[in-house]
Amino acid sequence: SQIGKRMTTEGQIIEKSDFSSSDLTNQEFENCQFIKCNFNNTNLAKTTFIDCIFDGCDLSLVKISQTNFRDVEFRGCKIAGVAFETANPLGLSFSFDNCKLDNSSFYKTKIKKIKFAHTSLKEVDFTEADISESIFDHCDFEGAMFDHTLAEKTDFRTSLNYTIDPTNNQLKKSKHSLQNTPALLSKFNLIIE
Repeated sequence: SQIGKRMTTEGQIIEKSDFSSSDLTNQEFENCQFIKCNFNNTNLAKTTFIDCIFDGCDLSLVKISQTNFRDVEFRGCKIAGVAFETANPLGLSFSFDNCKLDNSSFYKTKIKKIKFAHTSLKEVDFTEADISESIFDHCDFEGAMFDHTLAEKTDFRTSLNYTIDPTNNQLKKSKHSLQNTPALLSKFNLIIE
């Protein structure tokens, strides 16, 4: 009787598989590598990913209700419109390199010490998120929302197109480049020349 049984997949390389719009709920993947797979609109509820790598995959609109991400790397992936606040908050740890996370949401998530490199974060919602000590290396924040965001010791120095109001976000010891100073002062209607 396989019904309801949690399947565990370990140490596999899964290449060019199309899981789009399918149901992969309640599975476990450990030390697996997904290469050029299509997860568009896939239901990954209650699935666990431990020490996994997603390389060149499309994870747009995936459903991740109570999904576990532990030490997961996303490289060159499209992850648009994903509500990360629905994932299991315990042990949430991942990194993003050269990804497109446009229109995704990290509302109220605790994602401290996460690395985002060369990633598009257009229209991403960081409202009430804890992104402390995270590194945003060459990221594009066009239209991203920061509201009551905890961003202490966060590194924004090489990123662009962000606007963060220092009066309603916690930015103590966060790092910014001189050219991004206007992004922090925009609400004050100052002229900086």
